[in-house]
Amino acid sequence: MNHPPLVAHALDFAAVTFGLALLLTAWRLRGPEAPDRVLALDTMYVNVVALVVVLGLRIGTPLLFEAALLIALLGFASTVALARYLSRGDVIE
Repeated sequence: MNHPPLVAHALDFAAVTFGLALLLTAWRLRGPEAPDRVLALDTMYVNVVALVVVLGLRIGTPLLFEAALLIALLGFASTVALARYLSRGDVIE
């Protein structure tokens, strides 16, 4: 898609920033305890959703917005399942 130069640079900067945040969160995934790892995974999927949305804006395709919605839905469900597993020891009662 043909964006004005300032918007194109802002989208590129946002993509690099979200990519860097994703790498730093992946590094945090080595946390000492399980709740640290769950929070890192939660932050990772939020960063992935933001990166996919920014790339969808940059490329100009609506398909990436649907992918971001699907990633957000699966990330939320997995975070809830992991939190229930850590607090109760099982996911389904």
